[in-house]
Amino acid sequence: MWINTVGFGLVGLLVICLSHWIRKWRNPKCNGILPPGSMGFPLIGETLPLIIPSYSLDLHPFIKTRIQRYGPIFKTSIAGKPAVISVDPEFNNFLFQQEGRLVELWYMDTFSNIFAHEGESRTNAVGALHKYVRSIFLNHFGTESLKEKLLPQLEQVVNKSLSAWSSQASVEVKHVSSAMVLDFSAKQIFSYDAENSPENLSEAYSRIIDSFMSFPLNIPGTAYHQCLKSQKKVMSMLKDLLNERRTSPESHRGDFLDQISNDMEKEKFLTEGFIVQLIFGGLFATFESVSAVMALAFTKLSEHPSVLEEMIAEHEAILKNRENPNSPLTWDEYKSMTFTLQVINETLRLGNVAPGILRRALKDIPVQGFTIPAGWTIMLVTSALQLSPNTFHNPLEFNPWRWKELDSRVISKNFMPFGGGNRQCAGAEYSRVFMATFFHVLVTKYRWTIIKGAKISRNPILGFGKGVHIKFSKK
Repeated sequence: MWINTVGFGLVGLLVICLSHWIRKWRNPKCNGILPPGSMGFPLIGETLPLIIPSYSLDLHPFIKTRIQRYGPIFKTSIAGKPAVISVDPEFNNFLFQQEGRLVELWYMDTFSNIFAHEGESRTNAVGALHKYVRSIFLNHFGTESLKEKLLPQLEQVVNKSLSAWSSQASVEVKHVSSAMVLDFSAKQIFSYDAENSPENLSEAYSRIIDSFMSFPLNIPGTAYHQCLKSQKKVMSMLKDLLNERRTSPESHRGDFLDQISNDMEKEKFLTEGFIVQLIFGGLFATFESVSAVMALAFTKLSEHPSVLEEMIAEHEAILKNRENPNSPLTWDEYKSMTFTLQVINETLRLGNVAPGILRRALKDIPVQGFTIPAGWTIMLVTSALQLSPNTFHNPLEFNPWRWKELDSRVISKNFMPFGGGNRQCAGAEYSRVFMATFFHVLVTKYRWTIIKGAKISRNPILGFGKGVHIKFSKK
């Protein structure tokens, strides 16, 4: 009898402890009033409904339903961490200006682990380190570099790629454009030769992307385990390249890697681990963003022939205005592509390549009568700004002409495809020039037909999915 009593007592104690733990989970401590919302289940929070793919260009259902229920700022839990999600434009713009004061750049543990090198993770560069990183990327991919040397190189690689694609029955455009962009970016960074390298970078990054949003279980056979294996292989290759540049002056090529390896002598923060992370992350950013937007652009152009007709007319006019129609594209010609840049902006607006930008609160942050506690993650949903009917009439409609009427001040506050504040992507102009150059070659030299369309499939972190198969042919 006493054994049963003790057993029932232990069960009762366990139930009490479990109930207390769940109550604490659902009601976190706060020096004020938390925003409305739900913390979901213990440990996993509301992670699962957040990462379920959406099949629309509209806001992800997880976010849209909670806005309707709780308002523009609400609490939740992502991957076991308490978080606040904000679609409030004024608050989001305010936080972009508070980098290093109220908030800091933040990534989920899965993301940080993928970008770590041998256990070292410094994804949150601040101060002089962030200034240096931005400066060196702008030096090799910014406006001056684009004007002086990259533009003709971009046109050459686009010509070569489209020629190769046209020889095939069809290509999956996101896959092949990812490889095109990654190979070119890697060539600028460390003189990567895609045709002769023993490591196929685009295939490695494809494996990483495919399992990026998987549950972080590092067990053989899981998607996350495969992701980390590919990551380690690429990191090891980059580490070997860096060591070769540092020890063998004859291997120098005058590229990004040469500059940063030389700077290691005078900048103490430039450790081997950080440089490997930096290059890995820079390639990751170019690999996913441009290709996702291009895949979506093909889909939208096929649905809107009047848009394609105006693009063709714009680029044929550029050829007619040249003394030699076969001369390379110039910077002035790029800047004259008014309508093409409107098409790119409209695709970026709908594509939302990075719709959720993460920050962490450094101190308690008051907002609209609520308090976001220090240490909490904040997801700033910039896609909500770009899909707001208050700014963009019929926001889900693909309408490049809308950009003629929009005021530059309105655009700066409501259009953030490359982030905002001092964290805006240093490769923003590089991405636009790459896409504009691609479309210039495409519409002046090629015809194309969608053989197999794609259903829109996306989650709040990554952009437009795969599945657009296209047949290219020369005019």
